[in-house]
Amino acid sequence: MDLFAQSGDSQMIFNVETQGEARRHLQPNSENDPKLQELKTFLIDWINAELKQEHIVVKSLEEDLFDGLILHHLLLIHSKDLLATLHLLVALVQHFRPDLPLPADVSIEVIVVEPTKSGMKTGKAIECFTGPREEDAASKKDAFDQLFEMNPDKINHVKQAIVNFVNKQLVNLSLTVTDLDSQFADGVILLLLIGQVEGYFIPLSTFFLCPGSTEDKLHNVILALDLLTDGGILTNPVDPAEIVNRDLKTTLRVLYSLFLKHKNMLKSS
Repeated sequence: MDLFAQSGDSQMIFNVETQGEARRHLQPNSENDPKLQELKTFLIDWINAELKQEHIVVKSLEEDLFDGLILHHLLLIHSKDLLATLHLLVALVQHFRPDLPLPADVSIEVIVVEPTKSGMKTGKAIECFTGPREEDAASKKDAFDQLFEMNPDKINHVKQAIVNFVNKQLVNLSLTVTDLDSQFADGVILLLLIGQVEGYFIPLSTFFLCPGSTEDKLHNVILALDLLTDGGILTNPVDPAEIVNRDLKTTLRVLYSLFLKHKNMLKSS
């Protein structure tokens, strides 16, 4: 699947007025995302509780808040943009009522539209509204969390073992990995590695061999993570943005999942 496509229809669907300004829009089917609906319901309930004495009832985040005097001026810039509204309300709740437990791990896929000299460029990205709860994050710590917290001196040993494994698989492609922190950030080598160890060809038309933007890199990494998840290799969710941002722990975690499944290839080769 081609992440970015030049399309004349994009100008009919999305109104992007500022040259060079990328805009984000909800995917049509993201409106029904259960976690997004939970967040919207939570925010509406909170607003109605706060404004109960004023006899004000909010039913729609997009429509009702747009008529507010203060929010009117803020939202006018975004033309009733639900994404901007949600980010604003989450920030308000976190500031004024940090004791309220917001729904955790709310993130959805959005469409990014950017005008270029050659036309409209559209792509996909992950929009995060809330992170994990502290207690949830603590309970989900794995071996890599413990490694980085308790045994940082052993990190280089783990990195070297994975580098050896990776280079063993990439030798037929005349590729060499020396820096895990950066060489997997654009998703290209990760996709080529998956194809090598899993024994199938990933069509070059489905990813960016020379990614030129963060969106291109995100597309590559998302595709790689989807392949690993579909193959039963990756069982826990991974934020693709962390790999693009060169988060070593996340990169190691993903590569280690491949290493665990295919480490016997080292012994037999």
